[in-house]
Amino acid sequence: MLHRSSLTVLVAAVFTACCSVSLRANLIANGSFEAPAISAGSFADYASGSTAISGWTVVGATGGVSIVSGTLTQGCCAFPAEDGSQYLDLTGDGINNVEGVEQTFATTAGTNYTLLFWVGNVDNSSGGFGTNSTVNVNLGGLNGTLLDSVTNSMTNSTTQTWQMFTTSFTATASTTTIDFLNGDPAGDNTNGLDNVSINATSAAPEPGTLSFFALAAAVAVARRLRRKRMS
Repeated sequence: MLHRSSLTVLVAAVFTACCSVSLRANLIANGSFEAPAISAGSFADYASGSTAISGWTVVGATGGVSIVSGTLTQGCCAFPAEDGSQYLDLTGDGINNVEGVEQTFATTAGTNYTLLFWVGNVDNSSGGFGTNSTVNVNLGGLNGTLLDSVTNSMTNSTTQTWQMFTTSFTATASTTTIDFLNGDPAGDNTNGLDNVSINATSAAPEPGTLSFFALAAAVAVARRLRRKRMS
């Protein structure tokens, strides 16, 4: 017969196994916008509706976005990427509207996910680059629910600087769509997005469900061991 201490350890072990969530790799494809590759020191424009950026769809009624090489320099400023050799400019090329990109990925309903991304800013209004970079994050598409609105207001008038932001959400279906949208005013012609990742962090089961099954499993194992000792 198992001692109480042994049964306690067994219950804890089974409960931990039942309750742990297997953390998966980044669910976002091409989160650093490295595909398609563009020439060093250049940028490439993608209009609304385009799917040419691997894993992403460009959204917005008008305008578009740009993939920018991290070695680009323009007038006053340098525009390094935060990760890899490229990043996305949500303002596109001289057309600043509500525009951006979206991606749909597999999720598990009831599971919590953590979103991490970086926003780039150049504080140089005289060069046409404004002072802040604001990104709005939607769940469920262009006209979906606002998950977060963040602003990088770091001051550097000659070099793009990056700030990390993180937020979380609970999935409600087997797939989730996330949008990153330009929130800068007209006349601000840069708004960087880079190094986007989404990872499962924890499950949200019904209260008591997992503990019940963990205890039931522990008792079943204890009974099996007891029968073996008695036989």
